Amino acid sequence: MNRNLWLLALCQGLFLTNNVTFIAINGLVGFALAPYGWMATLPVMGYVVGGALSTSLVARTQSRYGRKTSFQIGLLVAVLSALLGAWGVAEKQFWVVVAATVIAGYYSANGQLYRFAAAELVQAPLREKAVSLVMAGGLIGAVIGPNLAAKSRSLLEVPFAGAYVALAVVGLLAMLLMAFVQFPAHQPPKAGASTGRPMWEIAKQPVFIVACGSAALSYGVMNLLMAATPLAMQQCGLNFDQAAFVLEWHVIGMFAPGFFTGHLIKRFGTANVMWAGVALNLACIAVALSGQDLHQFTIALFLLGVGWNFLFTGSTALSLNAYRPEEKDRAQGAINFVVFAVMATTSFASGALVTTSGWTLLNWGSVLPVVLMALGLLWHRRQAVAAGA
Repeated sequence: MNRNLWLLALCQGLFLTNNVTFIAINGLVGFALAPYGWMATLPVMGYVVGGALSTSLVARTQSRYGRKTSFQIGLLVAVLSALLGAWGVAEKQFWVVVAATVIAGYYSANGQLYRFAAAELVQAPLREKAVSLVMAGGLIGAVIGPNLAAKSRSLLEVPFAGAYVALAVVGLLAMLLMAFVQFPAHQPPKAGASTGRPMWEIAKQPVFIVACGSAALSYGVMNLLMAATPLAMQQCGLNFDQAAFVLEWHVIGMFAPGFFTGHLIKRFGTANVMWAGVALNLACIAVALSGQDLHQFTIALFLLGVGWNFLFTGSTALSLNAYRPEEKDRAQGAINFVVFAVMATTSFASGALVTTSGWTLLNWGSVLPVVLMALGLLWHRRQAVAAGA
């Protein structure tokens, strides 16, 4: 586990600082500025829609310029979009804030590739541990993100404008750290060189379907409940500082297990760790349905975070077996596109459901994707047994 890996883990932490702060403030900013209440989470949705729209462009940039240059471009976009968001809030321009989050999605599409880049910084036997460790860097975001949102929301005269300015500073710090990361030498593809199998051939593999589906659905469930939490807590009479506290423990649950998830995968197998993630998701829903006090929000969101970590880390490790080195940019881009597409849907649905139907119905609706992930794992096991036979 080398210096480059630790630096990338720090960049992951700052990336998650951006994400968590966005989640903490964008729904409330949207609720304050949107023409209609059901549009409150459009700024959250804009972030993931921007990520989905950027995946193919990021894949081409990664292929042509390599990891480091592409990541730095993403960070520059993060800085500029945060400043645009600050201006939009200061001027009370709802659609400017939405546009800023859509643009910031380019940074998100880059940041989602940090975990794949981690596997390239170590030798093959350590890939799962490297992915897990870099994802553990998100623990920084768990601590800094909610506190940054809480402390910076009153930094300027207009509420929350200061939070966007603070995110621009976070982006500049990440650019500095990324400058010191040494990735393997990049060789741009030569004209006529083999680019591997077509995407449809890669995508029809059971291992790819389950890895991609689990990554997308685990992120979808997590995003559906997390994006709605600040609004749901506000409806229950809980204040912003309490919502920030819940989000902090949620993100701790998301990334603290990263220090040992890789070891668990090595010892018990990828599928078993993912099954544990499914069980934790169901436990989260059960706790959330039991009541709407602060401790229930906290426990439910913490369980949701740990369950997401097991499922998302496991699906990333599983996906490494689905493509060849020359196919990585297209395959990783395709996985992230599906993830962003599901996140975009759930970001919009979370705001619409929690403001019209309530927190309880939102949780019952989360059962379906969890069941789909369980069915996918069962299918993958049957396919593996059949292939072994």
